Amino acid sequence: MKSREGGIRLKRFQVEERRRQVAQIEAMILEFDRMAKELNDQVLAEQERSGIHDAGHFAYPTFAKAATQRRDNLAASERALKDQLAAARAAYDEAAAELQKAEAIAER
Repeated sequence: MKSREGGIRLKRFQVEERRRQVAQIEAMILEFDRMAKELNDQVLAEQERSGIHDAGHFAYPTFAKAATQRRDNLAASERALKDQLAAARAAYDEAAAELQKAEAIAER
């Protein structure tokens, strides 16, 4: 009986750890999205300030180029995190299913 309780506690811990991991990835995605929007606003403001909207123009602001690159990097990181989120959610679902099985067996 004690070993079953220990096994169930372990599975509960694993479920909670997976849940925390999913929440952390979701928070990172939201933060990256917020930062990318801020960078986009900064690029637009710099373009308006300089009056040059063509990134290929020789006088295009250097700050706008750098901010655009950072925004694009954040977007790429966000896409990678979304892939990680899908995997983390699958791991959470699997751990939750295992916990339910273990609890059902323990009740019998």
